[in-house]
Amino acid sequence: MKRRACLLALPALLGLPLLATASPAELPQWLLQGQAQMRYFGLLIYDVRLWSPTKVGAQDWTTQDLALELQYARSLSGKEIAKRSLAEMGRQGEIQAAKAKTWLAEMEAAFPDVKAGDRITGRFEPGAAAQFFVNGQRSRRVADAEFARLFFGIWLSAQSSEPKLRQQLLQSDGR
Repeated sequence: MKRRACLLALPALLGLPLLATASPAELPQWLLQGQAQMRYFGLLIYDVRLWSPTKVGAQDWTTQDLALELQYARSLSGKEIAKRSLAEMGRQGEIQAAKAKTWLAEMEAAFPDVKAGDRITGRFEPGAAAQFFVNGQRSRRVADAEFARLFFGIWLSAQSSEPKLRQQLLQSDGR
């Protein structure tokens, strides 16, 4: 019994994902790469997990299949999530007004109001699209490669407003 407990603890000691950490149903058999918590003025907003079938690098994340799973710790308006997401996407470069309006409408349609425990998972399809799931159910697919890159860049790009969170997700030195 002690030997089994030691074997189950080994991945955690080595910094590997725990065997008990199962990927969400919408990401069958993907591996947990990193996880972090988003806090605002000390309040927990959500837990975020980076999933991928292979190791995701800080430099080449835009070329790899990956997903970000956000599990909310509090109630938030879907429209506010969309507005904040658009503002964060704009940190990576200027977004033309017409495109911003279209993208905001897409996100408002994809993101419902959430309450504590709800999950929104975004799946990045490199060079193609972003697909969203709410509590495991497909919500919306946005077939726009630029949108997808900028949206996932909120957490993964070098221009992220949360570099420590990015580092935890990518388990990198921040480069």
